[in-house]
Amino acid sequence: SFRKNNIPQLEDVSRFLKQRTGFQLRPVAGYLSSRDFLAGLAFRVFHCTQYIRHSSDPFYTPEPDCCHELLGHVPLLADASFAQFSQELGLASLGASDEEVDKLATCYFFTVEFGLCKQAGEMRVYGAGLLSSVAELQCFPKIPVKMLPAILQPYSNIKSSRYLEYHSLFYCNISKCFSLLCFREFASTIKRPFGLRYNPYTQTVEILSNTRKIANLVSELKGDLCVVTTALKKIRGKQCVKDP
Repeated sequence: SFRKNNIPQLEDVSRFLKQRTGFQLRPVAGYLSSRDFLAGLAFRVFHCTQYIRHSSDPFYTPEPDCCHELLGHVPLLADASFAQFSQELGLASLGASDEEVDKLATCYFFTVEFGLCKQAGEMRVYGAGLLSSVAELQCFPKIPVKMLPAILQPYSNIKSSRYLEYHSLFYCNISKCFSLLCFREFASTIKRPFGLRYNPYTQTVEILSNTRKIANLVSELKGDLCVVTTALKKIRGKQCVKDP
């Protein structure tokens, strides 16, 4: 864990994440292209930098360092619903056009990196870029916040950005769950001649190119649904016993 004299090893953190949500960390030297980075998410792989910000400015860095990755991204990736959201972003990028990949990267930037949401009527920060930047968090109350519209393709008209300076505008969604719903609606509009799914058993991405593959997937889903239905019946049975 993070301590005054210790930075966790990426291998140890990766092992922890793998047990929690199936995500793994893969070291990189710096920025990847949007397409390469998102493609990694499709396989539940998060590309992670290894260097640390300079001691002369510990509260802000224009580039992602291990403080940003481990304090900002890893807690999000340890959450099952957010891990699912990240992987779906990655899957949506496979086979997408450059323009669509840019839109997906913008979606990622204003949710996973610099996302805000409403919780109990109050504005909350959940983006990794903000959570790992004390200096920018201190400036946050002075920066305008715009609510994202509850419409199809909510990120299509937002100008993309990078880590080069403090932000002059943030975007807020109704909730993290709503961000996922908006994204799924947007992802469904991406034009490609095939469907994709991630196979967690083989850790591969499968192209759903014929009815046989789709039938196999439906069979798996029926099995999962049966498990859920049985579990719900047992929960309801316990509730009936407690509350006659």
